[in-house]
Amino acid sequence: MSTQPLTQGMVPKRLAHVRQLMRREGIHALLVPSADPHLSEYLPGYWQGRQWLSGFHGSVGTLIVTADFAGVWADSRYWEQATKELNGSGIELVKLQPGQPGPLDWLAEHAPKGSVVAVDGAVMAVASARNLGSKLQERGASLRTDIDLLQEVWSDRPALPQQPVYQHLPPQATQSRVEKLATLREALKERGADWHFIATLDDIAWLFNLRGADVSFNPVFVSFALISQQQATLFVALNKIDEQLRGVLEADGVRLRDYSEVAAALRGVPEGANLQIDPARVTAGLLENLNPGVTLVEGLNPTTLAKSRKSLADAKHIRQAMEQDGAALCEFFAWLETALGCERITELSIDEHLTAARERRPGYVSLSFNTIAAFNANGAMPHYHATPEEHAVIEGDGLLLIDSGGQYLGGTTDITRMVPIGTPSAEQKRDCTRVLKGVIALSRARFPRGILSPLLDAIARAPIWADGVDYGHGTGHGVGYFLNVHEGPQVIAYQAAPAAHTAMQPGMITSIEPGTYRPGRWGVRIENLVLNCEAGSTEFGEFLRFETLTLCPIDSRCLELSWLTQDEREWFNAYHAEVRQRLSPLLDGAALEWLQARTAAI
Repeated sequence: MSTQPLTQGMVPKRLAHVRQLMRREGIHALLVPSADPHLSEYLPGYWQGRQWLSGFHGSVGTLIVTADFAGVWADSRYWEQATKELNGSGIELVKLQPGQPGPLDWLAEHAPKGSVVAVDGAVMAVASARNLGSKLQERGASLRTDIDLLQEVWSDRPALPQQPVYQHLPPQATQSRVEKLATLREALKERGADWHFIATLDDIAWLFNLRGADVSFNPVFVSFALISQQQATLFVALNKIDEQLRGVLEADGVRLRDYSEVAAALRGVPEGANLQIDPARVTAGLLENLNPGVTLVEGLNPTTLAKSRKSLADAKHIRQAMEQDGAALCEFFAWLETALGCERITELSIDEHLTAARERRPGYVSLSFNTIAAFNANGAMPHYHATPEEHAVIEGDGLLLIDSGGQYLGGTTDITRMVPIGTPSAEQKRDCTRVLKGVIALSRARFPRGILSPLLDAIARAPIWADGVDYGHGTGHGVGYFLNVHEGPQVIAYQAAPAAHTAMQPGMITSIEPGTYRPGRWGVRIENLVLNCEAGSTEFGEFLRFETLTLCPIDSRCLELSWLTQDEREWFNAYHAEVRQRLSPLLDGAALEWLQARTAAI
């Protein structure tokens, strides 16, 4: 979701206007998170307020504005990008690092007694608002959540998206919405809840077997859902639902109401009702509409765990999507090798050719995120995105990092591969090999069912730590089923809290993507998606293992093969044998020849 750089001087003017409103309202500090009322990762333009006000276009970051300070908190993935984009804006980059205060802690430490901190409660999670509110209260300050200052200054604010909603149908939809609603209602009974409010778009899309295109890369639509034991209500702009789909939904017991009516519906939840919500996935502003007599039953949305556990039928379609995606990658890489040195290739043209290869594949719907094609120094920025104004030409010697993915009716893909350009250096090869050793170590792991996923992180990092090297991002994220490429509840990252809801269960799909980044020089990341599979029981309990789903060669020309152990060589060769066996029937000509060459045993 790249945006053109702001005209010089635009950000200071916007900040000045916001500070004027803060003085009028008696606000000491304004908090602008990267969020919408659905707490989405990718935001429709209407809610990209932090980007609009700061000029920093990374997908994650938090802006704080006071009378004499403005800062964006961002993690290591965005430091180089933020440094460039914030230059001359009057906004500081505050680097998020372990042990250093995050934006909420900083606000609590710097808010004077009697001061007011403001945030638009419509885009702040209940849990975060409670956390900040209690910290401010300890200092004698207060949190205000009933105001959206940007609404007054953002004159050209984009409209809400209006893309049509459509059904996710069999055979790829392997369970009906009626069955999913019945299962959800049983889960609510077990929790002692008779109502349930859902704001997260991927939970809603999964539950109702519907998809849309309101959010870049994620096939979801802007909506809310309110479910009781008797009624399921979907709040969505009614012009997105055609008459045929409306009839299907009504026949399945789903009532439609306009998106704007959600506040009134929440006010209508009866006194004495027990309402299930996830405080990390519902915003404070929405819940302010509830009657005081409504009791909150708090915990993970039942749909979050349900959709993370793909069925055996789902897995069949996912494997087919991975085959089609792998075939598209083979066609792309065959073109790239032929074109290198013969025509001008840039990071932008790589994106164009790779997207075109995917578009030719059956079941393809869209990209699952912005393609990252990053040559040499650009690869050191994990979330780099080439633009027409700034991009590299692929020439000379070095490493090309390509991180890409697609949305297919039968699954969501996410893959990173390294390409040698000219002659990679010995140090570059060692970095690639070390990262591959991390991928192999975790891919081969066997682990207890129910282990908290953040605890697996050290398995991938151990071969990298052994050489005194590390990386700032997590090792793995959950992946949806023709849904969001980043999906909870599991996450493989030591930075994440090992909470009960992160337990690994059969059917979950997770990425394995360790890396190494040398700012100004190059970056390395290798990524596969894996599926949690049962691995038998012992006297110590049930165990799980990973099935590698991603099918695409890992280029051995980037590796220092002498660094691989015999076990690692055997894994590498077995993986390539499977890739060759499953992709060969889908390819011919140059792409098939490329596949055969790149899967030769080492």
